[in-house]
Amino acid sequence: MSSILEIAAAVAVLVGSGFGFLGALGLVRFPDLYTRIHASSKAGVVGAGFVLIGLALVSFDFSIVLRSIVAILFLILTAPISAHLLARATYLLGVRPADITRSNELTD
Repeated sequence: MSSILEIAAAVAVLVGSGFGFLGALGLVRFPDLYTRIHASSKAGVVGAGFVLIGLALVSFDFSIVLRSIVAILFLILTAPISAHLLARATYLLGVRPADITRSNELTD
């Protein structure tokens, strides 16, 4: 049973690393601040969540499992809100989306 949990944890950490890589790739490849914030906030939360799930699977300590679950919930609750606030603040400061952006619902 222990080896199955170790394999599942390794898969979870690999998937989380993949999402982290995709978030970093989005930071490099996307054209403007708004799409970069979207890529980093979404992929970062999913990637960190999978890594924390992997940690919870190999740890047989209840307090570590509980902390991992609380950290995942904290990330899910705070990352979208902070990304939204950052994007809105930069828009109000005058940073406009790239020219290839099709919809801009904040225009007057």
